[in-house]
Amino acid sequence: MAKKGGNVVTAVRAIAEPLAESLGYFIWDVEYVREGAQWYLRITIDSEEGINIEDCEKMHRAIDPLLDEADPIEDAYTLEVSSPGIERDLKNDMQIEACEGWDVEVKLYAPLDGSKLYRGVLLGLTENGDIALNMGGAEDAKIFPRASVAKISTVFDFDA
Repeated sequence: MAKKGGNVVTAVRAIAEPLAESLGYFIWDVEYVREGAQWYLRITIDSEEGINIEDCEKMHRAIDPLLDEADPIEDAYTLEVSSPGIERDLKNDMQIEACEGWDVEVKLYAPLDGSKLYRGVLLGLTENGDIALNMGGAEDAKIFPRASVAKISTVFDFDA
């Protein structure tokens, strides 16, 4: 039974999560997006040991026939299975919690104390779901209201 819009992501995630777990991975993200005339189903996997091209190929080969059988998508699409990479956007609580202790950039919708961009070590989520960031020392921790955050991305210093 084919589905539309956000239902596609939900349906695909329900198929992908148990499969990924059986292969030793977890689902980082599922996206169903249109770019130009083409639709893309992007399944991003991760594991404690990281992901390589063979892992992506293994997941792709395993999920492709399951998607064909379940038929959760009406339109023709391209299936992509990938790793989230070392620099990744953090879109939900699970991703934020998984990256606690990592260097991140927080981009705000509007300036706070004169800036819309902050970089530091991700401390995680506060009790009420706001973003806590260490800006260089314990006394430099900063809390960003979740509603003010446009984007959180991990950053990696390739020169270090």
